Amino acid sequence: MNTLVKTGIAGLDDILLGGLPRHNNLLVEGAPGTGKTTLGLGFIYGGAAYYNEPGVIVSFELDAAKLLRDAAGFDWDLQAQIDAGMIKIIQTSPAVLLAEFRNSEGAFADALRGMQAKRLLIDGLTPMRLYAEVHDLPFREDLHVLIEGLNRLGVTTLVTAEREDAMVAPPHERFVFDTIIELNRAENKRRVERRLTVSKSRGQDFIGGSHTMRIEAHVGVHVYRRAQSRPLLLNDQPTSGARLSTGAPAIDALMDGGVYQGSVTMVSGISGTGKTVLSVQFLTAAVKAGHKTLLVTLDEHPRQLIRNAASLGFDLEGMRQRGELFVLYESPLELELDVHFDRVIKLAEREGIDCIVFDSVAVYEMASRSEVADYLYALATHFKNQLATVFFNYESPELLGLSQISEELKGSHLVDNIILLNYVEISTMLRRAIAIPKVRGSRNLQVTREYVIAEGGLALLDEDGSSLARLNAVPQLPFSAYSSLLSRSPTRQSPAIEVAVSQGDALPASVDLPTESTS
Repeated sequence: MNTLVKTGIAGLDDILLGGLPRHNNLLVEGAPGTGKTTLGLGFIYGGAAYYNEPGVIVSFELDAAKLLRDAAGFDWDLQAQIDAGMIKIIQTSPAVLLAEFRNSEGAFADALRGMQAKRLLIDGLTPMRLYAEVHDLPFREDLHVLIEGLNRLGVTTLVTAEREDAMVAPPHERFVFDTIIELNRAENKRRVERRLTVSKSRGQDFIGGSHTMRIEAHVGVHVYRRAQSRPLLLNDQPTSGARLSTGAPAIDALMDGGVYQGSVTMVSGISGTGKTVLSVQFLTAAVKAGHKTLLVTLDEHPRQLIRNAASLGFDLEGMRQRGELFVLYESPLELELDVHFDRVIKLAEREGIDCIVFDSVAVYEMASRSEVADYLYALATHFKNQLATVFFNYESPELLGLSQISEELKGSHLVDNIILLNYVEISTMLRRAIAIPKVRGSRNLQVTREYVIAEGGLALLDEDGSSLARLNAVPQLPFSAYSSLLSRSPTRQSPAIEVAVSQGDALPASVDLPTESTS
């Protein structure tokens, strides 16, 4: 069985399911600025520094001083590895290198054998092609000479090649190389996004598709596996009959006892209906029950969120300091889904977190509408496999009523529980309403209830509205005067008609309706 070579590139071995087959010849192709040379340097440096595998860098264009400078930018002490005899830099020309490969006993082969080199970087293939074109030489033959020479040397080789974004390597190049990696670079909303794709790799399986790639300080190339490639639901997916409180006993009662451990709940509502407040209630209750929690905040900065929670009696700062609550903030302006996914799951795994709130997943729609449904499914299935309990907050675009959760998010297959928070308009007042149409495996109450946001979070009111009257010290119409929460355009009537109906009076034969109150 062919052994795998760890590349030393952060995240790439994960994509390659362990590494490259030893002695594979790898072609890395991409447009200028996609990170080909940086990836190649990381391959050589990682082999020497982390895996005790000496390597040689062959450069046609960049001299040793520039390579040393570039490596130092990632905290790679290339000079120390050169001094230790682990890395050698050879600056030469395509003509000289090809001549060396035609001679199995040449100086180049002797240099590799002398240092017992295991890895080789040739940066790059394009100067060799240009040399052949200028001198009217058959490049295809030169390419076969190169590959045959590499096979004789018994090293694992990475060769870079310039390709415009829309170009594909010629068929013979794709045939002779064992592994091909494509790098792409694009601007999205004036932000540079890099992608890495493994097109083929002989002798191994790998994770296909386009993965996010970054060039990061102190790291170099960092590949983030695409979130959608994570394992789907396990055949033996763990389940639990234990329930967790939402933090509001009256809401637990509507849900037949709270949410199941390991379930996914979507809380949908327009801004100001209390989605974040309910999330804080849930996390606080989870901490009291002995769980470790995470709040992923994409809308609101943590300092503001902590301040606002404190005004309702929640001590999020104390929970953070005691290691009971972790808060991960990501700006929606620079959000990359694969990178974000990696940070969330690694934090949860490292800290043993099993209760997570995402506030708000509408930001994922902003980042990529085409990917959001699959991305949320990947998040949900990952945490279900860990028996973690998840809340997705989603900001509905509809102010009054609700006809759907989202055009992109079809919540019925994605989540176990749905909590709808909304405004209702009764007479001239906006009041808040909660309905829970779905709780898997439960006898949830199919009713709409009024609630307020007060000390301690969301609190449900008496169905006749008397508690709201006491809070406001003014008479209130009963909540039942509102006909429907689940509608796009609720019916509006004159306050005079509403009062008559609420008091059980017969309507007059004719009523003069104020113009501004009718529609």
